[in-house]
Amino acid sequence: MAALGNPEMLTRKIKLWDINAHITCRLCEGYLIDATTVTECLHTFCRSCLVKYLEENNTCPTCRIVIHQSHPLQYIGHDRTMQDIVYKLVPGLQEAELKKQRDFYQKLGMEVPGDIKGELCNMKAHLDLQRNGEVKSEDPAKDGDEKPEEDNDYHRSDEQVSICLECNSSKLRGLKRKWIRCSAQATVLHLKKFIAKKLNLTSFNELDILCNEEILGKDHTLKFVVVTRWRFKKSPLLLHYRPKMDLL
Repeated sequence: MAALGNPEMLTRKIKLWDINAHITCRLCEGYLIDATTVTECLHTFCRSCLVKYLEENNTCPTCRIVIHQSHPLQYIGHDRTMQDIVYKLVPGLQEAELKKQRDFYQKLGMEVPGDIKGELCNMKAHLDLQRNGEVKSEDPAKDGDEKPEEDNDYHRSDEQVSICLECNSSKLRGLKRKWIRCSAQATVLHLKKFIAKKLNLTSFNELDILCNEEILGKDHTLKFVVVTRWRFKKSPLLLHYRPKMDLL
């Protein structure tokens, strides 16, 4: 038991090289960006790498397990926890990735999305405070009742997506207000819960949401749906909802 209190064990440093295999993408061999995990086997890759790979394959690039015979993209999901770990472990990676995204939009002459712009501003402010030795404690108990400004944002600074929600089943009624606008980081599961609440359904699991007649996976973000299913079409994103397993 005495060994548990050994301060040398508690402060032992681990080299980044020793854990690289756990935070890199097998497809591009770079650090994970927009980490996305296969739900069947829990192997993780960069989202862009995995989506491109699954355009011609339906198996996991690591273990070769069949993800799904015809719709493998429905069985992958954004892994926020893994991405946060990667950004914390690799110095400067998040800053470099955000800068690449900003430069990409500016090169195309497009407005930088709000979520990228906001993160860049927050990062710059944080670095300025660090240089001046004014970084505030992260312990909420030391900061009193004052909450950070971003806690009250409710994702309004995120990139936004306009959506039209149409019912394509006679078993459900349509929404009174079918046009909504929300964060691109919202998921299909969020939409299911929203529709179920509006229609007073007992469970959101009773619903399927479709785009181009294809059932969407619950973990897909709306940004992912737009990029993969609505890339060259005009706004708004048209989605249909229906009772689960409803044969039309």
